[in-house]
Amino acid sequence: MKFGVIIFPGSNCDHDAYWAIQHVAKQSVTFLWHESHELENCDAVIVPGGFSYGDYLRTGAIAKFSPVMESVRKFAAGGGLVLGICNGFQILCESGLLPGALMRNVGLKYVCKPVQVRVENIDTPFTNACEKGQVLTIPIGHMEGNYFCDAATLEELRRENRIVFRYCLPSGGISAAANPNGSLENIAGICSSGGNVLGMMPHPERSAEPELGGTDGVKILQSMVSALVTR
Repeated sequence: MKFGVIIFPGSNCDHDAYWAIQHVAKQSVTFLWHESHELENCDAVIVPGGFSYGDYLRTGAIAKFSPVMESVRKFAAGGGLVLGICNGFQILCESGLLPGALMRNVGLKYVCKPVQVRVENIDTPFTNACEKGQVLTIPIGHMEGNYFCDAATLEELRRENRIVFRYCLPSGGISAAANPNGSLENIAGICSSGGNVLGMMPHPERSAEPELGGTDGVKILQSMVSALVTR
């Protein structure tokens, strides 16, 4: 199987994602240039974190017009696995691949620290290696991670079990104290109606090796590999 990691002007987590796929997940991986329409026969695409196009206008607003994102939309429509991390989550929302929007953090400060997230749905290609209710410690690093959607969309996300991660206490409890950015209902990650597109604000590639302080992010990579193997 083969993974693709998109490079946008301003991306700064693309090489981290590449390293995690190649050296931790032990899978073939290639970079995908933002101006290319070619996904190079990849089986999964990662839209990485960073500051695509300098976050001008608003996060992800320019990246959605990149030629590569046209191909990603078609890839996702065909059932291809797409993981958007941090700025990648913002890009997926701007591109219409996921509902809602990521707004400025409550408090208007950049937040960079390890947080706990509770796994709400294990029936996805990104969480099948997890246990329901499992608490993962994964770092965040963002200014616009405050997830918001309208009431109808929120009800749809709940009904279809598409809220995949919620910020939580180490005990697993959901509270305002565990919410680092003001995100609606402590939402840290959601998936598409087909389950093949996931957007999450925490960075699993930053918690993939002991040297980074933890390995909980490996669960996400292992899940993707397992899902691709069984396809």
